Amino acid sequence: MVKQDIRPIKQELRQKYKQIRRTMDPQMKQKKDNDIFERVISLKQYQQADMLITFVSTEIEVDTHQLMAHAWSTGKRVVVPRCIDGTRLMDFCEIQSMEDLEPRTFSVLEPKQNCYILNQFPNSFCIVPGLSFDLSGFRLGYGKGYYDRFLNQYDGTTVGICYSSCLHPSLPHGKYDRAVQWLVTEKFKKHLEKSSNK
Repeated sequence: MVKQDIRPIKQELRQKYKQIRRTMDPQMKQKKDNDIFERVISLKQYQQADMLITFVSTEIEVDTHQLMAHAWSTGKRVVVPRCIDGTRLMDFCEIQSMEDLEPRTFSVLEPKQNCYILNQFPNSFCIVPGLSFDLSGFRLGYGKGYYDRFLNQYDGTTVGICYSSCLHPSLPHGKYDRAVQWLVTEKFKKHLEKSSNK
């Protein structure tokens, strides 16, 4: 049996959901961002975590800057990724403020060169980026595979944040894709079945 190449399908979906995000009314986006933020911080797993692992959002992504500020204000450690040049791997660095960031890979804000790199993430809560998520918790990333590698060895709580307009009924996924444990949109927060590589 010949396996279908899902890469063209994923690329078409990426363009679709990027367009939805780019054309979203700024005021509506801010309201949705605020609603998602409130749902995330209401999760017991977030409240009890000592460490927030998160991406640093760009203009078309669900805002994480407010979440980082909240984490600092409640005494949590904040950890964000830094791409390792010439690879598809990331280091995860602890930062103390937004001043510890600089524009790097794909113009995304990342920790500066002298950042403190962590290899263990005890009692942590990880916000996972995605252009789209499906209702099983599988994600449509940007196609570089950075987070797939990290998620396959991370054992903390994983949460996908997404606008409801960017949900997909069932995304194509491969054997290395790992579903998130929680899905949060501006309309709901949902605990999913235990994440799996199957």
